[in-house]
Amino acid sequence: MSSFADRIAAIEGAPPAQLGMALAGAVIGSVLLVWIAAGSALVAVAYAGGIAVLVLALAFSTRLGHRAEIGEPALPDWAVTAAAIDNPHRAIAVTDRANRLVCANASYQRWFASIASPSELGFEKESGEGLALAARTAWRDGTGEVTSLAREGEDRAFSLAVTRAGRADDYLVWHFAEIRAEAAYDGMAQRLGGALGRMMSRAGLEFALVSTEGLVQGHTPGLAERSRGDARANLAGVEFVSLLRTDDRERIFFAREGQQGTPQTLVHVPLEERGDGAAQADQAPSLMLLIDSSAAIGAAWAGEGESAFPQLETLLSALPLGLALTDRDGRFLFANKAFLRAVEREGKGLPAFPSDLVVREDKAAIADSVRRFARGVAASGDMAVRLAGDKEEPVSIGLAGVRGLGDAAVLLSISDSSEEKRLRRQVAQATKMQAVGQLAGGVAHDFNNVLTAIIGYCDLMLLRHSPGDSDYDDIQQIRANSNRAASLTRQLLAFSRQQTLRPVVLQLPDVVSEVSQLLKRLLGPGIEFSVRHDRELGPVRADPQQLEQVIINLAVNARDAMQSHAAKLGKDTIGRLTLATRRVSARDVRKMGIDIMPADDYTALIVQDTGGGIPDAVINKIFEPFFTTKEQGKGTGLGLSTVYGIVKQSNGFIFADNVPGVGSGAPGAAAGARFTVYLPVHRGGIEPPSAAPADQQRASEWSGGANILLVEDEDMVRAVAERALTRAGYTVTTARDGEEGLGLVANGAANSRASFDLILSDVVMPAMDGPAMARGIRRVRPDIPILFMSGYAEEQLRNQIDIENMHFISKPFSVQQIGAKVAEVLSQQPVAA
Repeated sequence: MSSFADRIAAIEGAPPAQLGMALAGAVIGSVLLVWIAAGSALVAVAYAGGIAVLVLALAFSTRLGHRAEIGEPALPDWAVTAAAIDNPHRAIAVTDRANRLVCANASYQRWFASIASPSELGFEKESGEGLALAARTAWRDGTGEVTSLAREGEDRAFSLAVTRAGRADDYLVWHFAEIRAEAAYDGMAQRLGGALGRMMSRAGLEFALVSTEGLVQGHTPGLAERSRGDARANLAGVEFVSLLRTDDRERIFFAREGQQGTPQTLVHVPLEERGDGAAQADQAPSLMLLIDSSAAIGAAWAGEGESAFPQLETLLSALPLGLALTDRDGRFLFANKAFLRAVEREGKGLPAFPSDLVVREDKAAIADSVRRFARGVAASGDMAVRLAGDKEEPVSIGLAGVRGLGDAAVLLSISDSSEEKRLRRQVAQATKMQAVGQLAGGVAHDFNNVLTAIIGYCDLMLLRHSPGDSDYDDIQQIRANSNRAASLTRQLLAFSRQQTLRPVVLQLPDVVSEVSQLLKRLLGPGIEFSVRHDRELGPVRADPQQLEQVIINLAVNARDAMQSHAAKLGKDTIGRLTLATRRVSARDVRKMGIDIMPADDYTALIVQDTGGGIPDAVINKIFEPFFTTKEQGKGTGLGLSTVYGIVKQSNGFIFADNVPGVGSGAPGAAAGARFTVYLPVHRGGIEPPSAAPADQQRASEWSGGANILLVEDEDMVRAVAERALTRAGYTVTTARDGEEGLGLVANGAANSRASFDLILSDVVMPAMDGPAMARGIRRVRPDIPILFMSGYAEEQLRNQIDIENMHFISKPFSVQQIGAKVAEVLSQQPVAA
């Protein structure tokens, strides 16, 4: 009823609910009119029944039309299904739940000569029971199968697979396959894809098993490589003719290679059998054989190989470029001296395969490339690999497929770039050390602010505690550990070349002489210590205390290496440490060929040990901060990085290498490590001694009477410095940044411009930094002294800031140090009247 109303509403455009109510009213009204007109209730009831039947008929027809409009499935077209399941090698049938055959392909009708359902095809008793069981299993589990079925009076046997299907799982699909005797080509596809196929491909023969429809069923790996570029590609189901193409001379080529490849000879080998029980010719596949024409050329070359190949070797040996030849299997046939030198195999000979020359990660890549160029089109290319002897620097190896040279299939080329790699390594190392140094310096600077506050508060607490107090020892322990942390930051600043140096002109032998007695005690009785000096050494300009630190660090590092080496070898004698100085001229530097080191005169300091040398894998990392080869807890990794920083900040250079000898018990092994420090010869005269500090009397004249402006953005450092200076009797005004400090001086807010006797400021601050503030103050007060406090080097700061009457104190500092430095700066100023 409602469907009929819907239909009417769709036609008339009225809503279905309103139209339904109108229709019901019309029916009731017409029944009442019939009742009144006929005067009989029976006639009215009959009329109402007729109307009801008419409405139901219209509603049913409307429902069917509606289902068709919305696309609900209709009954299946079994003719289409039969065409879809047509298969010349399989008999396929479809039955419903009543076991009635609803569809079957042509093979089913041909094999069984019947259109009956599978259970009525006349199978033997045992086979019929198995078929029935498979059907029940498929209805229950979805699939069922029988390995062998036989019909009465026939010799043929079949296998059966039954599958439940349909939207409501109300059909069974039956797949019958004929069990036949093994043919000669059975299993050939597997054999072509295995060891037999690989052997054929190496010989230049490619096979394909092709079905009667022209589709590839099996093939050799070489066929896939030449047609698809990948020996692992599966060509099953691909049309065989699509793999080939011909030119205007009817020559056959691989479609992928085109005429750039070598022509192929195609041989068709039929596989059909003759005689009783044989497969029919139209059902048997064929074997297609492709013969590379280069195989014939190679055979011709092989006939003259005894005379031709030595001539080729002679030609390749005379070339300066590293060249090598491999066969189709990737085995080396020949390599000239330049190739052996480039791959660091001089005196060792060639390995079996090119993959033996590279690191493990690159072995598969180079092996695949060699095989691809050996069997593919005669093309060329290159690839980057890392040699096993030099894992850090990749090298470029050229590959070219060659044809007509007998067993030779691939030409490898490589240039001897050892000098280029050495220079590139030096530049990369210098760049990396500079970047790491900047990072280390920034970390040390920030950490110095924290240490300044810790040390300062410890000093202030110690002033309120006597040695007998219970907290006195704890405070001292905190201060001692803070000073230890401060020494670590100084080493980081030394590495980053940002520490404060006091350079003077000196002679290296004098520094060595000063530190020799200390070295003998550090080395101990088991290490032989010797010193040698060259004559006419030029003076150098450096900080003597820092140079002593360089020598001590290198000596201690050598001692630890020799002790570890002696323990491994079980020797009683630990080793020998040699300290030497040498004159190096500009000519010597040019002969060394170190591009990062200018050709100039140098005085060299050489520290050499017999500790077994530095492993090649870590020699480029030894100057990096926190890198150590010692056991955990026995080294900070800052010893050599500190040496590096001091030497670089002194405008010098340091290099590490291994000394060849018999130091580790085997000929050719490294006897030990050698560190060479080059310091440029100073050309100027001897500098006068630094001025003596001002006497304490003048400093005391300022005590308690000086006004100091303290500018520091770190709250904890500003608080410590303020308390320390206030305790010393100074009047301290604080500012949080450069802008506030400049305002206090220029505007005379809290204090007048004449009231400040000293500006104590940090260097790095947000908004306006210390140097910018100092320049602004000097416009107003050109004579006021400025004392900068920073974790960076004084020399670096003075190079960046050109301001008169500027002084410096390095962080971290103690309460006593900041007080003494302020007093020293004030003592150099005239006392206000």
